[in-house]
Amino acid sequence: MVIRKATLDDYDELCALIAEVDELHRSNLPQRFKEPEGPTREWDYFRSFITDESVGVFVAENDGELVGFVHAVIRDSRDIPILVPRRYAFIDSIAVRKELRGTGIGRVLMERAHQWAVSMGATEMELNVFEFNEDAVAFYRELGYRTVCREMSRPLRVTGGAGLTE
Repeated sequence: MVIRKATLDDYDELCALIAEVDELHRSNLPQRFKEPEGPTREWDYFRSFITDESVGVFVAENDGELVGFVHAVIRDSRDIPILVPRRYAFIDSIAVRKELRGTGIGRVLMERAHQWAVSMGATEMELNVFEFNEDAVAFYRELGYRTVCREMSRPLRVTGGAGLTE
């Protein structure tokens, strides 16, 4: 297996991998995620992050076939008095072919993302994971990630009157 930086030539295979993750999200959160009418990611969007120096997209390739990827972004904290200035990396997405999960590919991809982040001056790695994805939560915990904050939501239903909700 080879881990390498993604190229524009990887577009079709990356879209196929992303589609697996998108399906997982659609099936668990249909109120947030829908089936796209075209490709899973538009070409211009893909090109923008492949060519951006502050974005690291790395693929796992086995016998010439993409079997996983990780997409990380370098960020700097906002400039407000209460925040300690810091540079960190954020895992935008990671995917491993369904039939190959649990074989160590994700771990190797995350390690490559960590190395890249350090080379870019990041001192911390962050990510978001949906609560329904218990396998991913366990995977990240095994890698040393801990919950720092929790995003919560609830559906709203507007009732009569002045926009009151239940």
